Amino acid sequence: MNIVITDDYAAMSRAAADVIASRIKEDPRCVLGLATGSTPIGLYAELVSDCNAGEISFGEVSTYNLDEYRGLAGDHEQSYRHFMQKHLFDLVDIDPAATHVPDGANDDAEAACWDYEQSIFEAGGIDLQLLGLGHNGHIGFNEPSDEFPVNTHLVKLHERTIEANSRLFDHIDEVPREAYTMGVGTIMHAAEILVVASGSDKAQIVYDAFFGPVTPQVPASILQLHPNVTVIVDEEAGALCV
Repeated sequence: MNIVITDDYAAMSRAAADVIASRIKEDPRCVLGLATGSTPIGLYAELVSDCNAGEISFGEVSTYNLDEYRGLAGDHEQSYRHFMQKHLFDLVDIDPAATHVPDGANDDAEAACWDYEQSIFEAGGIDLQLLGLGHNGHIGFNEPSDEFPVNTHLVKLHERTIEANSRLFDHIDEVPREAYTMGVGTIMHAAEILVVASGSDKAQIVYDAFFGPVTPQVPASILQLHPNVTVIVDEEAGALCV
């Protein structure tokens, strides 16, 4: 595991964007696993800038997002599909048909999860998976539990996750209580994993995830067992790692 501590959020975003841009340059037809949340916004802006400058092209890239709220259609302004359109897909030269997000509007959880898992399998798996890091160690929406979920599945969100996401809604009661998410097994099958985190509020979980015991109570801790992980954090998030 390679842990990189940068000076600030801007430097973290640029460093993470460089990792993704390098993968695209090496393999223009690569399959990227993408994440949402506030942390990746900066790196997506950097990738948009790179694309507009002609340094990279998403023309042959395929993407698979980690998760989506159950019950939200892709055109809902708080859906993760909408987030990706706003921050990346609508701003670069990617084929819309090559962008994939779990179908939150499909109320048949078994079908929605099976279809998404099959789609990733048929694409040959994820070449580079981007991850954020939840305050409780969740990756995707894989919350602390007694075991590591393997495949794409339906999850009931923990109250702390609901509270953290409520800032994006008018009221906490509007935050969906369930989501479809890639499983830990799906994530671990990626050839390469890139984790980003920023802010002093993430310092403890960064330490717990990457220096503590491997346990499903801290889902991100399993990344210690992956052979190709890069963790890029700003100075505040990495404060306990030095």
